[in-house]
Amino acid sequence: MGRLVMKFGGTSVANIDRIRNVARHVKREVDAGHDVAVVVSAMAGKTNELVDWCRDASPLHDAREYDAVVASGEQVTSGLLAIVLQGMGIQARSWQGWQIPIKTSDAHASARILEIDGTEIINRFGDRQEVAVIAGFQGINPQTNRITTLGRGGSDTSAVAIAAAIRADRCDIYTDVDGVYTTDPRVVPKARRLDKIAFEDMLELASLGAKVLQVRSVELGMVYNMPVFVRSSFDKPGDIDPHGTPPGTLICSEEEIMENHVVTGIAFSKDEAQISLRQIEDKPGVAAAIFGPLADANINVDMIVQNVSEDGKTTDLTFTVPASDYNRARDTITSSKGKIGYIRLDSATDVSKVSVIGSGMRSHAGVAAKAFKALSERNINIRAITTSEIKFSVLIDAAYTELAVRTLHTLYGLDQT
Repeated sequence: MGRLVMKFGGTSVANIDRIRNVARHVKREVDAGHDVAVVVSAMAGKTNELVDWCRDASPLHDAREYDAVVASGEQVTSGLLAIVLQGMGIQARSWQGWQIPIKTSDAHASARILEIDGTEIINRFGDRQEVAVIAGFQGINPQTNRITTLGRGGSDTSAVAIAAAIRADRCDIYTDVDGVYTTDPRVVPKARRLDKIAFEDMLELASLGAKVLQVRSVELGMVYNMPVFVRSSFDKPGDIDPHGTPPGTLICSEEEIMENHVVTGIAFSKDEAQISLRQIEDKPGVAAAIFGPLADANINVDMIVQNVSEDGKTTDLTFTVPASDYNRARDTITSSKGKIGYIRLDSATDVSKVSVIGSGMRSHAGVAAKAFKALSERNINIRAITTSEIKFSVLIDAAYTELAVRTLHTLYGLDQT
């Protein structure tokens, strides 16, 4: 007997039939004697619809009212699942974020969780054997008593945070895929599902383009050492042994993985734009003049490459930003041209970032060099490079993305079973 948090995404609760399927998954765990808290997203497409309604109502809408509207999608799902569970003879009730409460910052639409009091949920496990069906993605700011939301993918974050708050044994993230793969199987058919992956590797994969989990949920799992299983909600509920190891991928601490491969996976992102500033006067304070205004505009800068210009007196500086921020970034830099003092601005939006991730890189030399050689043999030009202890990324022309991913996936033996 254990204590579980089960999280179901939008595709898993897209209609009443799928909600009934989710209820069967929950019933399996309840019948096995587990205490269960369920975290649900809004039905697939519902949040987008609610966002569009807010924009139609007013392009410059109040962020507090925006949160009040978009949080309603999860409220509907949690209530419907509780109703279905009750109809199956299971004691259940729905919880909204403010009822628990899930206390957050006041950054509406992108709030961060500050504290969760799981006492009442734990008490109801013991007193009533009651399943808690919790609306994900939302909380409340204790100073204003206003509903807040956690940003896109926030239900994953809700689930891991609640698992930590109620001292769960495990947090199961049910989604429309059956685990974490070495890369996107739609690009590389030979991509393999991983049985286990370390928190650090998953954090890099999630932040570099893998869409399986929201980055903040992985961070929370790592901070609280909360084991997270990524598994499919479309597996038949009756075919799964609730006392066995769940099918899917376990995200856990590195110490729990017996054998670390040098490379764990390949991630890629086509949401990239490149900006290059030519012939900047090479003097102290130039970098601050460039990146300060970008930070003030809340534009995240990723890859940065600096080199001396041909004349030896000036420098060229290249960096990347999300494609969605490209126009704002270019306008921000152009408006600061007087302070920066560059001669020319070049840019490109037809670029992509391909990243190689693996904790094993810490103890192996030449991992990146092999990639550079393999890409050159495929005539793939590298525009920029960035590295850390357990990953490196290359910026390439977008047209070569899939070829690069397949090349690197084979190079590091990830095709092999």
